[in-house]
Amino acid sequence: MQFTSEQRLDDGILEREFTLGEIPGILWTPASASAPAPLILLGHPPLGLRKMYPRLVARARHSAAEGIATATIELPGSGDRPRWPAIEQARADLRRVMEAGEPVGDEVIDALILPLVEKSVPEWQAALDALLSLPEIGGPVGYSGGVISIGIRLAVVEPRIVAAGFFAGSLVPAAMFEEARRVTIPLHVLLQWDDEGNDRQAALDLFDAFGSKEKTLEANMGGHTGVPQFAGDAAAQFFTRHLK
Repeated sequence: MQFTSEQRLDDGILEREFTLGEIPGILWTPASASAPAPLILLGHPPLGLRKMYPRLVARARHSAAEGIATATIELPGSGDRPRWPAIEQARADLRRVMEAGEPVGDEVIDALILPLVEKSVPEWQAALDALLSLPEIGGPVGYSGGVISIGIRLAVVEPRIVAAGFFAGSLVPAAMFEEARRVTIPLHVLLQWDDEGNDRQAALDLFDAFGSKEKTLEANMGGHTGVPQFAGDAAAQFFTRHLK
């Protein structure tokens, strides 16, 4: 891991950009901490870190207020990373199907999501290795948001992640439902009831599939970007409870 820039935000949080090989990332650490801080890995959709930055830094500020560090990395094929032709073709196929008003079939979903899971999960694990080697980061570790299938795979294969917060979404390959049954860590899942891009029943079925003994589903009226502030606060409290 190589830090490439740093700045103090107005509330004292230290923001450092880094690279891990070809992978860009950002680490936010609280203004002051008496001991190594717990860590939340901030997932995000494949829109690029620059585009997602305002939402990511807002989540980082919320966590820092609780003494929790946060970090994120750029997903494969997104932002400044090299183009990924197979994924771009899968996105084009998805747009074509949706614009035609046709149902999105398993073949399209698998082509879009499964390669992303296979490539990005080891990258998240490598980033976690590097982050936990820093003296200011001590764990425990949570994972929050992003492509839900990536979070499912991480919850299954990465024992250092002890709690996860997901944003319920559709386009989940059938194979990920089977993996969800192997998830046992505490979960907090947000569902926007009127999300126009989400198959609500599929989201409910996925929640039912999770094998965790402690799992909470918080459903609120409204579209994809209409998550109420109190729902975000509840998700933050979930991580404070499990990481502090």
